[in-house]
Amino acid sequence: MSVRARPISPHLQIYRWTVTMTMSILHRATGIANYAGMALFVIWLVAAAFGQDALMSVNFIFGSWFGQIVLFGFTWSLVHHMLGGLRHWVWDFAAMMEPGQREAMAWATIIGSVLITLLIWTVFVWAA
Repeated sequence: MSVRARPISPHLQIYRWTVTMTMSILHRATGIANYAGMALFVIWLVAAAFGQDALMSVNFIFGSWFGQIVLFGFTWSLVHHMLGGLRHWVWDFAAMMEPGQREAMAWATIIGSVLITLLIWTVFVWAA
């Protein structure tokens, strides 16, 4: 009886890494991060319900340099996930599916999420 070698499934050693692969991972990661960010929002709402002292404590934490980084990241996560969802919505209509178009949409999602996040923070946080 001879033993035949089974075919090996292609893996990252064979495939060239693409921006659309990165976007797939980022879309899932931002979805998970949005759950954590919503927990922060719930903490803020509960603190507001408990009164001024609890709200001031939470606002102090969220206003610290670390809290601001976390909230900035949460804002980016929300925007990036939203734009990724819009990208998938466009694909539901079988539009923008050609290789060059897919990469262009992926880059537009990355760049757009950073620019929109900066715009939100510039207008609503840093200018206040």
